Amino acid sequence: MRSLLISLLLIITVVIVFTAVVEGDEGMKRQLHKSGDAMGEYIRGTNP
Repeated sequence: MRSLLISLLLIITVVIVFTAVVEGDEGMKRQLHKSGDAMGEYIRGTNP
């Protein structure tokens, strides 16, 4: 029973940390979106 509780707490902790890293204020999703916007602006600004 104790090992089950520890396993559940570990899984919950991992999910919380993952959510904070990916979807936080400066998370990966936001950084990827910003990079994509910057790359799009650069490509639009190039002269053919």
